[in-house]
Amino acid sequence: TWRNNEDFKRYVAQMSSCSIETLVCSFGDCICNYVDQITASEPERLNEEEEHIARQTQDLAFNNYKTFIKTAECTNKVFQEVEKHVNLLIKSIPVLKESCSSFVSEAHKINLSRKQNSAILSRHTQLLEILEVPQLMDTSVRNSYYDEALELIEYVKRLEKKLSSIPVIMNIVEDVRASTQLMLNQLIQQLHDDLQLPACLKVIGYIRRLNVFTEPELRIKFLQARDTWFRKILDNIPNEEPYYHISKTIEVSRVHLFDIITQYRAVFPDDDPLLSAGPSNQANTTKPVAIFYCWLIQKVRNFLSALESDLTRGVGGRLDSLLGQCMYFGLSFSRVGADFRNLLAPLFQRNVMKGFSRVVEEATTQFQESLKSYKLVRPSTVVANMVSKYEISKRKESDLSPPMVLLEFDPLAGYTNSVLSAFNEIRLCAPVAIAPAVAKKLQGSLVSCAITICDYYRLESTALNQDEFSLLTRFCDLYANTLVPYLARCLIALFPSTSINPLLGQKSDNQEVTGTSGVGRIDIDEIFNVLKPFLPQKPVVPSHQNISLENISSKPANDAELDTVKESEPSEVEVSDNEVANVKEEGAPSDEDAK
Repeated sequence: TWRNNEDFKRYVAQMSSCSIETLVCSFGDCICNYVDQITASEPERLNEEEEHIARQTQDLAFNNYKTFIKTAECTNKVFQEVEKHVNLLIKSIPVLKESCSSFVSEAHKINLSRKQNSAILSRHTQLLEILEVPQLMDTSVRNSYYDEALELIEYVKRLEKKLSSIPVIMNIVEDVRASTQLMLNQLIQQLHDDLQLPACLKVIGYIRRLNVFTEPELRIKFLQARDTWFRKILDNIPNEEPYYHISKTIEVSRVHLFDIITQYRAVFPDDDPLLSAGPSNQANTTKPVAIFYCWLIQKVRNFLSALESDLTRGVGGRLDSLLGQCMYFGLSFSRVGADFRNLLAPLFQRNVMKGFSRVVEEATTQFQESLKSYKLVRPSTVVANMVSKYEISKRKESDLSPPMVLLEFDPLAGYTNSVLSAFNEIRLCAPVAIAPAVAKKLQGSLVSCAITICDYYRLESTALNQDEFSLLTRFCDLYANTLVPYLARCLIALFPSTSINPLLGQKSDNQEVTGTSGVGRIDIDEIFNVLKPFLPQKPVVPSHQNISLENISSKPANDAELDTVKESEPSEVEVSDNEVANVKEEGAPSDEDAK
């Protein structure tokens, strides 16, 4: 190898012994000599090389002619394939570009999602609290933790304002809204139950904080809920017995309606007229006040309708007790500005008048039917003795005691008993306003009975013997001069002039003494004129003009009795038990007539 070449070693030794300047000069001289040699021989060498290469090329082309042809064909095919694939590549470049863009975009999203997941992971605790809000809200509502539920609602509202673009937050908002609706339904349902004032204030406070109703809507919802509870209580009252039903209705309405009104005034104090101040405030509160008073008026109407229905069904002889309860109910409502006592009078007047008319009509019909089949006979010895005792002691008896002489004729006793029963039914509850109607009804009944007696007289008088004819004459006489004046006195006792005249703006006069004219009095003259042709020329009892009303008008013997009639209450119209027993003993009226 060159490392072991002696010439090389000597050359290296020689070169090592020379200085730097010598070496540089020697190297430059050598380079110059070499360049000159190359420059002189290089063109010739290149020419020779070119000729040599050309001859080799010709030889190669001649010797490999077929190869070149195949190579050209192959190259042509390759160029065609390459061009085809290049075209395909050129066409695929936009798709590739789009795919690359999509890839970059997806990669960016994945990167962003990764960053978000990392951020979520770093705030896992806070996010978990937010995601558990719907479940916590539902638990709070179902366990009646309404304060905590309201705090969650406010928190979710703030989240909705800040992050309404996030779907998860909107899902949470929707779930919380559903729980809020459940909470609202629970609160309203509590208003449908028996609720004391503190609890009522608390429930309305929660509903107000929910801020789902306007003020008028909240008032309407409150009244609707409490009204539903109130109607539920009314529906549970047994309806079989009218008096019990209306009594319980009055009690329930008075207690619970007053509680509802108190609750409403406490919840909505601006509706209280005592707390409303100033004209402007009044203008602003007109509509809420109208809502409350419309509801209150409707409740009063419903009560009056129930009262009228039960009165129509009949409450027996307890109208006075019922009227007292209703008046107390109306008085309690006057404290809230809903005094309806003036609406009660027409209902009771109609009911009292209807019951009186029914009994009087039945008495008239019974009298007419009994007279058709009545046979004129002398009274029994027992009745005759009773009449004799009555005639002897009549000045000692009260003017309102039924005349015992009427027991001589069963139809007169039965009719008197029935009319007295009608008087007894209304005596404890006899409104002065119905006095004209009562007098008119009684007048009509008495006139009808008088006409019936006239018809009976005309029909039977020709076929009667002298004894029967005298009995018929006495029958007419007792009806005109005893029964009619007695019923007139009873009517005066029911409706004394001291009660009627002040209402008419009149002073006390002699109308009560005569009893033949004026408001609430029957016209005795009209009835007397109907029977006048059939009365005896010399009646057994004094004549109508002078003595028929002796027990009413005569002062000398009966001043104390007359004063008793004027000052007496309607309860004095009752028939005594002994008198009813006497009537029953004779068998004239039935058990129903002799109540």
